[in-house]
Amino acid sequence: MTPQDKEAFEELLANCADEPIRFPGAIQPHGLLLTLSEPELSIIQISANVETLLARPAPELIGQPLQSLIGDAHAAQVREALQQSTLSDAPPLHFRLNGTAFEGLLHRHQDVLILELEIHVENFQPRNVAGTETHLGRMLARLQKAQSLQALYDISVKEIQAMTGYDRVLIYRFEEEGHGQVIAEASDPSMEVFNGLFFPASDIPEQARELYRTNWLRIIPNADYQPVPLVPKLRPDTQTPLDLSFATLRSVSPIHCQYMKNMGVLSSMSISLLKGDRLWGLISCGNRQPLHVPHELRTACQTIGQVLSLQISAMEALEVSRQREEKVEALALLNQAMIDSPQNVFDGLANQPQVLMALANAGGIAIIEDKQLHRYGNCPEPEDIRALHKWLQERGEPVFASHHLASVYPPAAQYQQVASGVLAMSLPKPVDNGVLWFRPEVKENINWSGDPRKPLDLENSDAGLRLRPRTSFEIWKVEMAGISTKWSHGDLFAANDLRRSALENDLARQVRREQEAVRARDELVAVVSHDLRNPMTVISMLCGMMQKAFSSDGPHTSRRISTAIDTMQQAAGRMNTLLEDLLDTSKIDAGRYTIAPQKLDVAQMFEEAQSLLAPLALDKDISISFEADPDLSIHADPERLFQVLSNLVGNAIKFTPRLGTVDVFAKSVGDDIVFTVRDSGEGIPKDHLPHVFDRYWTVKEGNPNGTGLGLYITQGIVEAHGGRIVAESEPGQGSEFRFTVPRLD
Repeated sequence: MTPQDKEAFEELLANCADEPIRFPGAIQPHGLLLTLSEPELSIIQISANVETLLARPAPELIGQPLQSLIGDAHAAQVREALQQSTLSDAPPLHFRLNGTAFEGLLHRHQDVLILELEIHVENFQPRNVAGTETHLGRMLARLQKAQSLQALYDISVKEIQAMTGYDRVLIYRFEEEGHGQVIAEASDPSMEVFNGLFFPASDIPEQARELYRTNWLRIIPNADYQPVPLVPKLRPDTQTPLDLSFATLRSVSPIHCQYMKNMGVLSSMSISLLKGDRLWGLISCGNRQPLHVPHELRTACQTIGQVLSLQISAMEALEVSRQREEKVEALALLNQAMIDSPQNVFDGLANQPQVLMALANAGGIAIIEDKQLHRYGNCPEPEDIRALHKWLQERGEPVFASHHLASVYPPAAQYQQVASGVLAMSLPKPVDNGVLWFRPEVKENINWSGDPRKPLDLENSDAGLRLRPRTSFEIWKVEMAGISTKWSHGDLFAANDLRRSALENDLARQVRREQEAVRARDELVAVVSHDLRNPMTVISMLCGMMQKAFSSDGPHTSRRISTAIDTMQQAAGRMNTLLEDLLDTSKIDAGRYTIAPQKLDVAQMFEEAQSLLAPLALDKDISISFEADPDLSIHADPERLFQVLSNLVGNAIKFTPRLGTVDVFAKSVGDDIVFTVRDSGEGIPKDHLPHVFDRYWTVKEGNPNGTGLGLYITQGIVEAHGGRIVAESEPGQGSEFRFTVPRLD
């Protein structure tokens, strides 16, 4: 093939993939097709063979009422059928026109009513002697009793061949890679056997598969037909070709007709097999001579296809369930090993290498836990495993499976003898971790029906270069290298379930470690605070006794000692405050902070607060006020609530300059009492405001001794009362803290 021919071939191949098979503009000649307007039932389009079959020229029928072609009685049958909620529920339409018997088939599609008048096949004699209904009932019963998928397939092809008389009936299953395999066949002894053969994906292009998915059955009584065009060619209302996706008479691609002839058949019928809404496979029928199976019998075959589809889905689901059950015992052993491991979950798995390998029927496993790498069985080299694991992590898939690893990860070609297939899982942790199962290469010969690399050919004709379907269906053997046995549903389930268990156990370990750390911290804080409180009390008492002995009005030495004693007392006071704060923080963090609420009168509480806090404000000439709505009562812990007020008011006084103001309010709002502490200080910077209630947050300027725990504890106390606290501030305009406490009615 010259470069020019090759380029032309690629272009024609692309055009073939885009061939408008839904819009052929023609039908097969074993019937008539009309498009009708509703509700008038005027003829919009009609197939040109109306002149041959009914002796009426097509152009003169356009725009005419349907009864002008088929008569009033038959038109009335059509109108009656249209009254059904779904056209499939309508009774069969049988017409005799111009000495020919027809079956009427109705469907709507894309806003148009389509009526097909298919020539009725009279005196059709299938191979079985029983009637269609009797045979169908017996067959459906046999399908339901089948004990395996293969039995289902074998029953189906044998019974359909007996019912229809086709020379060959086979079941063709699509593989994930796109190609398909014949998995069951019933053929005349003189026919070439296709059972077990693989057919390339190009034999059934993607657009044809989509048509098979949406339309259960297609028939070609005679591949040697001449297409019959529609008149007019385009729909008058849209000026587009008529979509014949669901038309029984739809004309098919000439390439497909030639493909049939090359296979040695002139008639075909295909029935879709669906799994959910996905095309699982086809029942494909072929006959060496033209064969027109009547509509009634085709409907029975379609029913078989639908039942078989349901049975396939049900039995595959049972098979998946069986595969999962086989893994349960091993998964339980591995889960217990992870629980019992004193270190981490992956160490537990590493102690059960044989169970872990058997879980996925692997030839080797690798367990990665950060710098540790454990290998068992036949595995790639450590550096290769690390590189593969890094690539898997970059993909970001929790569980990954491939039976042809080199096709997606080329470096794997270097070790495909031991790892043509890989199944892997990992946990979302900062450190590297994961389990990888390896399967070796399984070299096998795949029997293809013809050379899969040459699905189509090129030929010169009077019209120029054109595609020609392949003419050879001889067995073409291809050795498949770098491929392992496929990972089953059960293997994938096992990897996912093991990952779930590992994740749960890993998280449980982290929670236990954190709980132990919290308990240890709480115990340490409690011990330290208890052991320090007694010495601090002694220091305070001794400082008081020493102050009596040394006067600040005495000699120079006495004044220096008195000043030092004051400093010691202040330091001891701060130490006691810090110890109390640490204890409160520990309880809040652990969710063990408790209060002792009682009925409190807000006005009385404000009087006490003012008497205790006002002297702090007077030292800075700050005006302070407390105002409360009359008769406010709350249910609160008096000591803890005063701690909140003193903390907020103390902060306000601390960060308000001399001659400033601090105002405290209490108002009833709904079911809450809202307390507000407002100051005229410098305010809190906007980038600090969201963090004022964080642990250890503090403003350094003007607060050299702050621990950063006061507001955190304040928030904890408010929330322990069932309230909430918020802060608002504008730099240069002061701050406002508001907290709520449920009111007591």
